[in-house]
Amino acid sequence: MTQAAENARGSVAATNGAEAPAIEFRHVSVYFDEVRALADVSFSVPRGETLMLLGPTGSGKSVLLKTALGLIKPQEGQVLVDGLDLSPLTEEQIVPLRAKMGIVFQEGALFDSLSVFENVAYRLREEGRWDEDFIAERVKQVLEFVEMGPAIEKMPSELSGGMRRRVSIARAIANRPGIMLYDSPTAGLDPVTAHTINLLILKLRDEHHASSIVVTHRLQDAFFLANFVYVSESRGAEPARSNGEGGSRAATQFIILRKGGIGFSGTEEELARSTDPYLRKFIA
Repeated sequence: MTQAAENARGSVAATNGAEAPAIEFRHVSVYFDEVRALADVSFSVPRGETLMLLGPTGSGKSVLLKTALGLIKPQEGQVLVDGLDLSPLTEEQIVPLRAKMGIVFQEGALFDSLSVFENVAYRLREEGRWDEDFIAERVKQVLEFVEMGPAIEKMPSELSGGMRRRVSIARAIANRPGIMLYDSPTAGLDPVTAHTINLLILKLRDEHHASSIVVTHRLQDAFFLANFVYVSESRGAEPARSNGEGGSRAATQFIILRKGGIGFSGTEEELARSTDPYLRKFIA
């Protein structure tokens, strides 16, 4: 590890031996010229847990995801991934940390000139650690995971919006990341297709125990992901239970951004009980 990385790791406060959160923001502010896009944002995503990130257009949600990826560096505060502060690291030093994260973009962001197979294989080839036999097998595995195996030789132009989104998820998980970032994964999809994408998010959380940040404009998606668990036998979802009947509820926190700052942070129950007029209007 480089000296900068060692120094960054050494700056992380001890937590009585507890494992560091998957992602942590500490008083993060981001400015573009004189405009503050994120304002003193603090939160953490423990391993295996999910953060539902909501807010109106322009509230800073996409900026927050890019900051978590190290694509944007904050002018104030710290962003930590696996306990390692990104701020003092160079782009070259951030790349191995970024490899631990899978990102699913709103429009899928597939390469139009590459087949489904080539799109999913792209990240594995870019890492340069795997031979072609391994890559071919891994691509088949993840496409089967998202139920897109038959489309392996198709081009993106031959796919529907929902199919493109599923291939995007397959590409994101190809190298087995422990952290998943979703940027409005169901935006623009019809309700049936959106439900399919939400099932995949549940499947990754419950079978792969991925730590996740889910940006969404759809409050119903956030409540679904917080209250249902994936059932492999039926390839569907069932309500979570806290009394041992059915699947146990995965820990989920809600954050609502407002003008770059945190307007709300807490559980679904706390959000539902809030008497704040803005929040009441937001969840109505």
